[in-house]
Amino acid sequence: MRPLPIGLFANESGAAVIELALLAPILAVLAIGTVDLSNAFSMKLALEQGAQRAIEKIMQTTQETTVESTLATEAVCQVNGTNSDGSCKTSPITASNVTVTWRLLCTDSSGTTTSQTTTDSTAFDAMSCATGSTSARYVQIKVTETYTPIFSLHFGGYSSTDGGYDVSATAGMRTS
Repeated sequence: MRPLPIGLFANESGAAVIELALLAPILAVLAIGTVDLSNAFSMKLALEQGAQRAIEKIMQTTQETTVESTLATEAVCQVNGTNSDGSCKTSPITASNVTVTWRLLCTDSSGTTTSQTTTDSTAFDAMSCATGSTSARYVQIKVTETYTPIFSLHFGGYSSTDGGYDVSATAGMRTS
């Protein structure tokens, strides 16, 4: 057996390459994770803007058909964008990603508040408070989408049924 050269352990000429080889996978995971996280936040921002702009449209205009369909159409159009002819794109979300909720709050003379909630505007119009109570009516829109990350590392909020994370945004306003 041949003895090792005496200066072998003192030679540092390849140390930087070995250190880079050890750290490169960690740096790559951090870089891709940062991109993945920024994509998720971008989706969340698009959903928030779509929901808020849909509420703003209802505040500024009259309804086209029903309030629910106007809100859903506007939210989908805002999130997806428009084609060159001005029509709304059909993906990534559809009207099934949009939920419109109506809520009636009734406060009686003793200060007790009760709440009634529905997703049907016709049923909402029929709701009323007891005589002598004050009422407040609200409409809320919730837009949801599933974000599928680049890496299949899963943390809190992961849904195994659709293979991603449910991202949602909510906007609302008082109607009376």
